[in-house]
Amino acid sequence: MLFYANAVPVSSGRHAGCSVELGGHAFCRQVNSVPLTAVEFRSAAGEYPIVFAVGSQGIQPVAVLGLRAQENLFVSEEGHWRGRYVPAFVRRYPFVFSVAPDDEKRFVLCVDEGFAGFNREGRGEPLFTPEGQPSAYVGKVLHFLQEYRAQFLRTRAFCSRLTQLDLLEAMHARVSAGGRQLALGGFATVNRQRLKALAGDQLAQLVSSDELELVYLHLQSLRNFDALRSRLPALRDAAEDLVSRSLRETDGSHGVTVH
Repeated sequence: MLFYANAVPVSSGRHAGCSVELGGHAFCRQVNSVPLTAVEFRSAAGEYPIVFAVGSQGIQPVAVLGLRAQENLFVSEEGHWRGRYVPAFVRRYPFVFSVAPDDEKRFVLCVDEGFAGFNREGRGEPLFTPEGQPSAYVGKVLHFLQEYRAQFLRTRAFCSRLTQLDLLEAMHARVSAGGRQLALGGFATVNRQRLKALAGDQLAQLVSSDELELVYLHLQSLRNFDALRSRLPALRDAAEDLVSRSLRETDGSHGVTVH
């Protein structure tokens, strides 16, 4: 559940008069990776390394957000997201589906009451109307989570295919930063040689299902580990100091006023 602290089923009896005020992403500041669905690969591959991790649901793709434990390099000190694309797993917070205790095929909408924006003072979007009916906002949340669930199942099928074809291998990433070696492990990537060795019918199946494109988006995204390194505070501060010195030198030699 990562950043969920106290997710409980949404009900008019418990949440009448409750609202949710969204603002910032400070809640995921200490998370160094989040799950991705396959449909997100195209948007996420330009910024995040996409790897495969073993979770409670089996193998699943994740976007790597930091190089150390409890470190998200995409959340600023003020709680703003620094990247262009925000993963759907983050966007769905503070809501989530849970399995109904009496029916494994039925899902119940839950809200994290530990979320800083959850309140009873009327700030943000109300969960229920004065008549006790789910608000339009809750309707939008339900639609989003239903679509997320559908994409999750499609992603699970994709990961099962990779497992069946024996394309995944364990990997460790090593990054040099400020004279130190940072190691990140516990994940898997597609092995290029095994991919090339697939039979023609197997490759054709991956092509027809658009899963081969997902594989190459994943492989391309691994280059983003170097971009993550440049986001480390020590290196970022050093780069800012270099720019600042350059501007001061420009100001002194050419009479340019820097604001």
